[in-house]
Amino acid sequence: MALDILIVDDERDIRELVAGVLSDEGYDCRTAADSSSALDAVDEKRPSLVLLDVWLHGSKMDGLEVLDAIKAREPELPVIIFSGHGNIDTAVSAVSRGAMDFIEKPFEAERLLLLVERATETERLRRENTRLREGLGEGGEFTGNSAVINAVRATLKRVAQTGSRVLINGPAGAGKEVAARLLHSWSTRADKPFIIVNSARITPERFEEELFGEETDGKLVRAGLLETADGGTLYLDEVADMPLSTQARILRVLTEQSFVRVGGSRQIGVDVRVVSSTARDLAGEMESKNFREDLFYRLNVVPVEIPSLAERRDDIPALAEYFFARYAAEQGIRPPAISEEAMAALQAYDWPGNVRQLRNVVERTIILTPRDQLETVEAEMLSEEISGGNAAGNSGMAALMGAPLREARESFEREYLAIQIRRFSGNISKTASFIGMERSALHRKLKLLGMVQRKGGDRN
Repeated sequence: MALDILIVDDERDIRELVAGVLSDEGYDCRTAADSSSALDAVDEKRPSLVLLDVWLHGSKMDGLEVLDAIKAREPELPVIIFSGHGNIDTAVSAVSRGAMDFIEKPFEAERLLLLVERATETERLRRENTRLREGLGEGGEFTGNSAVINAVRATLKRVAQTGSRVLINGPAGAGKEVAARLLHSWSTRADKPFIIVNSARITPERFEEELFGEETDGKLVRAGLLETADGGTLYLDEVADMPLSTQARILRVLTEQSFVRVGGSRQIGVDVRVVSSTARDLAGEMESKNFREDLFYRLNVVPVEIPSLAERRDDIPALAEYFFARYAAEQGIRPPAISEEAMAALQAYDWPGNVRQLRNVVERTIILTPRDQLETVEAEMLSEEISGGNAAGNSGMAALMGAPLREARESFEREYLAIQIRRFSGNISKTASFIGMERSALHRKLKLLGMVQRKGGDRN
């Protein structure tokens, strides 16, 4: 979305001329003819820059007084003063009172564009740096081509351009924030801020100050996250942890697209897309009166379900390769190969921490393994939680050594087949192909070992 510029001048021709020049360069322009409408426009929606005439004939306040009022409201808002009657004293006064620059009428379009670009450069660079930082590894957790993750990506792409509110559900570590970032990056708001409200980490006492900002005696103390997100996306992470009092206020924001800062009285207009997420059962939270039902229906316009990693085991090879390549590059080494045994261990594990846990396991392996041993990742290089560890192995071996041959063989086959079936998400055909058995023979073996799956659990 383009930067928003407010043009304040008592001459209609000047307003239209400047708006036309800037619009041709891709800026969004609003205009005001007097001091009252100018301040109302600033209060309604904070612009990226104000171009302000110094005289404003017929207004309650002249341009310099309006400048003072703007700076009292928004100290960081850049203002450029212009006038056909300017002199050095006016210029010095304007700059000393907070104006960024001064230009005399009549002015050349090139000079105006240069000043506007310079005045908005800080905000443009800040946004670009934020996007670059947020973009590192963006979407990596969604690497893979399993049916479930392809369905999630397709839903996100369809809804991204609509502007509808989205509620993302899924277990911790599955990639809910990544889904929200992808939604933002595929939307028309991609060049605007993506602001996270981490509901679980903000204390209830400070929640409203963090979200709505603060002001004292009509002067801005600190802008809130909601105001910072103007024009972009506000991501309410773990929205179930939001205090009930704040839920009521955010409901009004969704309805009216405006809010009042803590300690203030002025309505501040915002244009934000709200995306929220939770790992909790919001139906249960509503039944327990911990979450407002009316807010739930406002947020849950488009529900998106993020699968656990155990539900997308087919993606584990691609995810593991992606993370090994990523963290190897950070360490300045070549990405290692992954042995079949190591990959089997990764696919067989249940991953209670989901993709976040897999990422941490890979990063830990890269950091702790000596570099001369990192040409190929073997199963024993993985953490004990994945490989099973020596203690577990020795315990299992001791149990087998104390059993008759037939019982020990059956115990081994039962454990081996359980691991392989879990690795291939219950798909018997894939399991049979991998272990080198006919599908019908594997069925007979499973029945003989007492491992017949429940009805509906046998997937082709």
